[in-house]
Amino acid sequence: MDIQSILIAAGSMGGLGLVFATVLAIANKKLHVEEDPRVIEIIDVLPGANCGGCGYPGCQAFADAVVKGDAPVGGCPVGGSDVADLVAKIMGVEVKTGEREVARCMCQGGLKEIAYQGEYRGAQSCIAATLVSGGKKLCEFGCMGLGDCAAICPFGAITISENRLPVVDNEKCVGCGKCVDVCPRDLMEMHPISYKDRVLCKNHDIGRYAMKICTRSCIACGLCEKKCPFDAIHVIDNLAVIDYEKCKHCGLCSTVCPNEAIEHIKKARKPKPAPVPAEEVEK
Repeated sequence: MDIQSILIAAGSMGGLGLVFATVLAIANKKLHVEEDPRVIEIIDVLPGANCGGCGYPGCQAFADAVVKGDAPVGGCPVGGSDVADLVAKIMGVEVKTGEREVARCMCQGGLKEIAYQGEYRGAQSCIAATLVSGGKKLCEFGCMGLGDCAAICPFGAITISENRLPVVDNEKCVGCGKCVDVCPRDLMEMHPISYKDRVLCKNHDIGRYAMKICTRSCIACGLCEKKCPFDAIHVIDNLAVIDYEKCKHCGLCSTVCPNEAIEHIKKARKPKPAPVPAEEVEK
């Protein structure tokens, strides 16, 4: 190939490159979308966990949604009120934050309380066990205890006890809801931290059968319904259900439950003052 052919080819490629560069430059200018600077400011104050607890796939998506008005400024469960205040300041609005919510496992059917249907030797996953045999425990409504909720928690707030039940650490739980989404039996729920009374059972079997398979199951006896002075608890489809709009958290329902299926968390009592030494009393 002679020099002239090479120069012609090089000139042609250079010309095409110049044309494409010009077209791309024009397209970039015409199609460029200005990013709201507040998006970057919001991302800077977010904790950067990218947990999805806000309902969006990550912090970037959440920031975009806040600027567009599609997400509340207090929508980051990890950041809490401190981050909400900062985002609100960037957006020039007032923050509206509700009560903090934490995860709860609505089941007490551990290895000690529940009957077995046989050994389970499959994948150690609640979802996998649901698709195969339902796991080791006999109750089809109860926790299988294989730890999908603990595995998916990005904050280490859930551990599985020796009794094969989830234990939630309120101090670590940020209310992201990932455990709620992953539980195949809908046993993980988000509750305001002030709730003191909960029916820790999801069994809808008739009472005499529920009693045979789990010593902590609700047997639909109705004693809680009769005892409640606020009409806040009723047996619906063989299961006691609390109406939290009416519940005053008095704990009376838990006192009459024969299987202790209703939990009542008492407020911590203030420690009594230490007794005054006798010699100081005499003074």
